[in-house]
Amino acid sequence: MNKKKIYLPGIIALLTIIGCKVPAIEQVQNLQISPPTFNESIDSSNMASIRWNSFFSDPNLVALIDSALKNNYELLTTIQDIEIAKNGIRIKHANLLPKVNGAVGLGLEKTGRYTAAGAGNASTKIIDDTEVPEPIGDIFLGFRASWEADIWGKLHNAKKIAVLRYFQSKEGRNFLITNLVAEIANSYFELLALDNQLDIIKQAIELQKNELEVLKIQKDAAKASELGVKQFEALVYNSQAQEFGILQSITETENKINFLLGRYPQNIAREKGLFTSPALKLIKVGIPPQLLQNRPDIRKAELEVEAAKLDVQIARAEFLPSIGITGILGVQGFKPKYIIPNFQNLAFNFVGDLAAPFINRNAIKAEFKNATANQLSVLFNYQKTVLNGYVEVYNEMSNIKNLGKFYEVKNKETQTLIVSIEVAKDLFKSARANYLEVLTVQRDALSAKLELVEAKKNQWIAVTNIYKALGGGWK
Repeated sequence: MNKKKIYLPGIIALLTIIGCKVPAIEQVQNLQISPPTFNESIDSSNMASIRWNSFFSDPNLVALIDSALKNNYELLTTIQDIEIAKNGIRIKHANLLPKVNGAVGLGLEKTGRYTAAGAGNASTKIIDDTEVPEPIGDIFLGFRASWEADIWGKLHNAKKIAVLRYFQSKEGRNFLITNLVAEIANSYFELLALDNQLDIIKQAIELQKNELEVLKIQKDAAKASELGVKQFEALVYNSQAQEFGILQSITETENKINFLLGRYPQNIAREKGLFTSPALKLIKVGIPPQLLQNRPDIRKAELEVEAAKLDVQIARAEFLPSIGITGILGVQGFKPKYIIPNFQNLAFNFVGDLAAPFINRNAIKAEFKNATANQLSVLFNYQKTVLNGYVEVYNEMSNIKNLGKFYEVKNKETQTLIVSIEVAKDLFKSARANYLEVLTVQRDALSAKLELVEAKKNQWIAVTNIYKALGGGWK
């Protein structure tokens, strides 16, 4: 029996046995989804489906958001990441195809006379009874090719992962847009609130100065003390200090918006009167499963789970034998005039190889275990992201409800204190109340007015936040 015919199949069988001892892929639990409803309602109407330029009615705010979506540097950077991910698909697709390169090779060889090659060349006549020249040149013109047969789907899975990464980058952009829209809107509402608080402070300072002058006149007439005058002066100074604090906050908030818009500090166009209009829209939260389609961060996490599964399959395929084919095709000769294409100058070489890991299996096992652990990690991250989305919506629903009640009570308190100021003034004029009582009522009324504006701002922000929590803003 021919031993050579047994030798090659034996090696192939051995490599196959070595490669086929691969670990099984660990089965993971199904993706966790959120509860069926946020409350007792099963209405699927969802405010996240409203485009941001329809959701916000203030034309100045709409213009700011539109500018940010064109000029925000973080968003522009993310767009380039998407382009990088798209090119990654092309790279992985190219790995599926044979690599063919045009090649020109030049060489020069001198062999020793008393070697097998040298003795053969010395006794060989090649053309016109001419001996092989010494040294002899080697010129090659043709193609070189290599190709890995993707019998286990490793390269196809790598391309699928590249596609998933591309869609992940797009979801990352959408998530950034959602947060950017909400951040600009909330900063804009904060700016309007500061404007209104500034007006309140300025009005209060004007009234306090007038009352201070009256109190000074009463002091001169021995109807008030120096202590009362000083305390009213302190109240004016306190209000003026608040004014400067608000002015600084306005500057910082304006520049925060300018930064998000990718521009240098400048005035932010706005209309203060719109702030006092009703903040609460008709809240439609739909049902929790809609978060899986609407929230970009959940969609991104889900794509990461799919990519991690393919990573495990690729890591497992490293245990299996791989088949590679290399070859050359062209014309070859020792002088340029002999490389004119013809049958005699044709040169080709095709080699196929089968390889399986042997010594380095421990490293491959470690990579496989890492891929398996990463699969579980991204699965847990997906479940956490879904849970976080549900909690955010639930919290904002409760926040909107409680803010409505808070604003209603705070408004009653403010109106009561405004009335109390006039009552305290009248009592003070008739000597039935002292200056300290008037001072306390005025301070409490000012604080209540400022808190009422703060409550209105929080209502606006809460509406924006639930819109963001539901996955709105990126469409």
